[in-house]
Amino acid sequence: MSPSLTVRRIAADQGAVLRELRTASLREAPYAFGETLEDALSVDAATFDVTAADHAVSKAATSFILYTEGHPAGLIEAHFEDSAARRAFVGELWVAPAVRHLRGGELLVNTASEWLAGAGAEEIYAWVADANRNAMRFYERLGFGPTGEHARTARWPDQSESLLVRHVQRASQASSQ
Repeated sequence: MSPSLTVRRIAADQGAVLRELRTASLREAPYAFGETLEDALSVDAATFDVTAADHAVSKAATSFILYTEGHPAGLIEAHFEDSAARRAFVGELWVAPAVRHLRGGELLVNTASEWLAGAGAEEIYAWVADANRNAMRFYERLGFGPTGEHARTARWPDQSESLLVRHVQRASQASSQ
C-alpha cells in the first residue's frame, strides 16, 4: 500500500517544522535554493517561528507543507510580488527524495497555485535554474512555459535562471473549452 499524501497550509506554531524542512532541502539540494545550509542554520529559530506565524495568516505570502502518513515531507512557498505588477510566484519547492515518486511536488505546486488563484492571480510564475533540467521538465509537465525572462543567480553569478509562467484556468474557461 502506498502512503497517503496531504498538503496543508503552514500553521502559526510550525516554525520548527519549517526550519526542519528548509535545512533538509539545503542538505539534499544545496544548488537549488538562494541560500546555503550555513545561512539557514545561522538564523535564530525564532525567525522561523515568525515566518510560520506570518505565513499562517498572510494574504500575500504563505507556505504549504506536504505530509506523508502525517509526517512532514515537503514544502513550497507562494507569494505575491510586492510591486505594482503583483505577480504571483511559487518557489522554494522541495520534496523528500523518498516520496518524490508519489507526485508530492505536483500536489504542492497545484495547491499553492490554487491559493494564489483564489487571491486573484491569473498567472503563476516560477524561477527555475537553467542547470536544473529535472526541475525545468517538472514545471513544464505542470503546464509552465518560458516567459523569455532570464536572470543571473545571486548565489552563483556564473549561472542563470529562467522565469516560467502558467496561466490560471478559471472554471468558466475550462467549461467553454
